[in-house]
Amino acid sequence: MRFGWLLLLMMLGMAAGPISGQNNAANEGPATAAQPQNGNYDPLLDLPPLPQAQTTLVGGTVHSIDQIRNRLTVQPFGGKAMKISFDERTHIYRDGVPSTQLAIRKGDRVYVDTMLDGTKVFARNIRVVTGMQAADARGQVMRNDAATGRITVQDELSARPVTFRVTPSTAVSGAGLNSVGQLQRGSLVTVKFVPDRSNRDVAQEISVIAAPGSVFTFYGRITYLNMSTRSLAVDNQSDKKTYDIKFTPAAVDPQMLGEGKQVLVKAHFDGTGYTADNIQFMKATSQ
Repeated sequence: MRFGWLLLLMMLGMAAGPISGQNNAANEGPATAAQPQNGNYDPLLDLPPLPQAQTTLVGGTVHSIDQIRNRLTVQPFGGKAMKISFDERTHIYRDGVPSTQLAIRKGDRVYVDTMLDGTKVFARNIRVVTGMQAADARGQVMRNDAATGRITVQDELSARPVTFRVTPSTAVSGAGLNSVGQLQRGSLVTVKFVPDRSNRDVAQEISVIAAPGSVFTFYGRITYLNMSTRSLAVDNQSDKKTYDIKFTPAAVDPQMLGEGKQVLVKAHFDGTGYTADNIQFMKATSQ
């Protein structure tokens, strides 16, 4: 009789083993779901890996957060509110320390690396920043008013103009410039600033990416071509960004252009965009 009980217990233990192991695998956390290793990815239990898509930085404050639906609304600096989804694949930091979604609170200043996951905007990384720390804006100079000591930039994140206050300590670099007075309308810039308590954003550093008349070289694959508008897009290999470039028959024979072709483009920036001066076709390199 005792032998029968022992045999029954052994059989129950063998049956319970695989079930226990399956639960552990399902609770391994976001790293396993985001980056399946050694072929252990289970399409029934794990979230799919994130697509290899380009990310866009969105900076603003948390207007609201739904911990049940894994969704937050971010109010960009000077822009329109955005709804952003997140899940176990999202990396969340609070002042540089890895954390969870519980660390995100209404009113927090956040910087979110966003990407398209199907039809929704998804957060690959969320960085919560407390205190008066430096922020960044990128866009095109619309106005440089030396009399009031302010510059206005069309911000790429919010698609709206943002005005910064400049001081004698504001540093300017790039495109051969070293002073705020040299900034031209139409220049592409990155502004590092610290929002002060009076809500007047003070520019600490201004980096000029491109000034009207600057010449650039792009090398990569044509990902978009529109013959009616004489424009194309190049996936530039040096910085992994896509650039929209206008072209004329003087720069290249339009009949030779085609999506997927590898090109070397020399273009100038005219304050509104890039225009090709010369387009050469290159032999595609093996990946």
